[in-house]
Amino acid sequence: MTQSRDDVVTLWRPTGPNELALVEATGFRRWPPRLPDQPIFYPVLNEDYAVRIARDWNVPASGAGFVTRFDVRRAFLDRYDVQQVGGQTILEYWIPAEDLEELNDNIVGTIDVVQRFGADRPR
Repeated sequence: MTQSRDDVVTLWRPTGPNELALVEATGFRRWPPRLPDQPIFYPVLNEDYAVRIARDWNVPASGAGFVTRFDVRRAFLDRYDVQQVGGQTILEYWIPAEDLEELNDNIVGTIDVVQRFGADRPR
């Protein structure tokens, strides 16, 4: 069955090289489990916000930052509220770590790297 664009939500995730390597190990199909000190998975709702985090936070913290894009079934995301954590475009979902596997099961297609920043930029 083919998903219509109305059935999915496009999300972005800024990430560093370590997390990206774990995503790559899944064939770019799943996010890795959260670390014990990371109780929430934060995908964002627009690319510009993801770019700012990848460039301005991930690069200084880990030498590289990546912006990923992926689609998730709307029916899964409908149980979560969109969180506005700054200006009007600073929007994200707060997915509890215990729900991450179910989020992964609701990814449609692959997790695509759409932008790269910093010195360590695998292609």
